Amino acid sequence: MLGVVTAVVLGLVQGLAELFPLSSLGILVILPHVVRMTVPQSGSMYLPFLVALHLGTGLALFLYFVREWYRLIRGLILWIGGRHTEDGRLFWMVVWASIPAGIVGLVLKNPLSHLFGKPLWAAAFLIANGLIMLIGDRLHQGRADTGKALTELKSSQAFRIGLFQILALIPGLSRSGSTMTGGLGVGLSYREAARFSFLMATPIILAAALVEVPKLHGGVHGLLLPALLGGVVAGATAWLSTRFLMQYFEHHRLRVFAVISMILGVAALVIVH
Repeated sequence: MLGVVTAVVLGLVQGLAELFPLSSLGILVILPHVVRMTVPQSGSMYLPFLVALHLGTGLALFLYFVREWYRLIRGLILWIGGRHTEDGRLFWMVVWASIPAGIVGLVLKNPLSHLFGKPLWAAAFLIANGLIMLIGDRLHQGRADTGKALTELKSSQAFRIGLFQILALIPGLSRSGSTMTGGLGVGLSYREAARFSFLMATPIILAAALVEVPKLHGGVHGLLLPALLGGVVAGATAWLSTRFLMQYFEHHRLRVFAVISMILGVAALVIVH
């Protein structure tokens, strides 16, 4: 059974690394092997616990953007009634962006779960994560049509951003980093790319939680209580992380996080190996 301290530490890491583009899954797979935490070694056992931490993050994202989600859902209702608004249109952009990862996650769920016990793979993908963000950041700086708002986003572009979210199914590749890179690739500003990344993360995280969290029912593997505690800590940390990052990306780029991700990956490769 996971201890209280371990659950709190993993919750803190999840709340920070999920939204900071550093791959919470990758770090959560590596960390127990670096500091010798006692965690289930099987992906089928550890995955429901990790998804419970993600549930806390997803709820924090929903609460942070609750007013915007209210407008989006209201826009959907108006859209169904025949009145097409910008809020309704943005709702459909989130839907289009959520389709690729939703389908791939269901189809490849079992093969991907085996990666949750392989810290060396996660470390390598952390390096790849940094390279992806660095390349995306450089390409964005060379574009002539940067600084788009979400109101200018097309459904085909939203779907392309959603393709980047597939990468986040692999431990070590960041959801926010990948989708922000995709957003920058279609010309969104850094802040709008972050905003869309956080919006599209909410339904996919909550959907994954619906599948995995029930496996903790009845304290299976002794993970129910640690998962609840870790989820609360992850949620509180994620809310603060979101608030910070939405301000940060008004004036800053992805480059710093790309370098940090590569440094973490190299350090993890050395230590774990």
